[in-house]
Order: sequence, then structure tokens, then C-alpha cells
Amino acid sequence: MNTVTTNTIILAVVLIVIAVAAVGWAFTQRQRRSQRLQRRFGPEYGRTVQELGGQTKAEAELKKREDRVARLKITTLSTADAARFAEAWNSLQGRFIDNPKGVVGEADRLVREVMVKRGYPMGDFERRAADISVDHPDVVATYRSAQVIAARDARGEADTEELRRAVVYYRTLFDELLEVSPARPVDARETRTPVHS
Repeated sequence: MNTVTTNTIILAVVLIVIAVAAVGWAFTQRQRRSQRLQRRFGPEYGRTVQELGGQTKAEAELKKREDRVARLKITTLSTADAARFAEAWNSLQGRFIDNPKGVVGEADRLVREVMVKRGYPMGDFERRAADISVDHPDVVATYRSAQVIAARDARGEADTEELRRAVVYYRTLFDELLEVSPARPVDARETRTPVHS
């Protein structure tokens, strides 16, 4: 074999090794991204895969949600706002026995009001649910269930037990959204006057 042939073979082997390594690296990166999205979105990951008919489309959608929500200015509620919303929830819950149909609508409105106060945009329901799924993936399914019951109620098809479940589902999301930024406790050591020697 001459030197040109040997160099060509060596170059071909090196290129094949580089190509195999690149494919392996890309595969590993995709696996890591899939695992990260599965951990972050939990059951919402599987629902999105099923809805969109494949893992690649679902992961692209979930990544798009993450990017969209990252651009939002989501804030925690002040203690005063959280107290006001909690009081409003307790009031509507107390009216359930007398007016279950009306309370479901109030619960939906109150959840949307908290979402607005936190910084979520108020697009259509699917957009709201998609945005919520980024930071609250464990409760977005109950939010969807509450909406289905509210729609059945609007058509006069929901019974009192379904309406009760809808209020419970709304409460689940409400409680998650109500998170308050905790006041940082003051350490006793921070309040002492420093001693200078």
C-alpha cells in the first residue's frame, strides 16, 4: 500500500469515528433533554405526547412553553394580596351549599384573577393551562378537569357532585398559585451591634 492510500484509510477511519461520536453525543443530549422534560412536566409530558402524536413534537411544544413562560414576569403574591384572595376563596366556598352553580363560576374567575396578579397572561383556556403547566405541572390536569365540568355546567349537564369536584379542582390550583414569598427571618446575630477591637 502506498502512503496516499494509507493516509486516505486513516482519514476515513477518523471521519467515521468522529461521525459515530457526534451521533452518540446528539443521542445522549436528546435523552437528557427528554428526561429533564419528563421530570419537569410529570403527567403533562405524557398527555402532550399523546395529544401531539409523538415525542419529538411534544418535546418541542413543552420547550416552547418553557421559553414563553421564562419571558413572563411571574411574581409571588404579597402577604396582603394572598390574604385577600384566601378570604375571597373562603367566602365563595361558604356559599357552595346555597348556590353550587354560581360558586363554580366564581372559583374560575378567582383563579384567573390570581393568575393575572401573578403575571400570567389571559389568553384562551388552552394557553392558560399550557402556561400553568410549566411551573405547576402536577395540578394542571385538575385545572383542565374543572374546566370540563364548568363547561358541562354551562350546558346544564353537571350535577352537584361534579360541581363540588370542580370547586375542589379549582382549589388545588388556587392553593398552588397563592404561594407567598416568605419574609426572611432575621437572624439574632444580624441584629447585634458588631464589636470592633
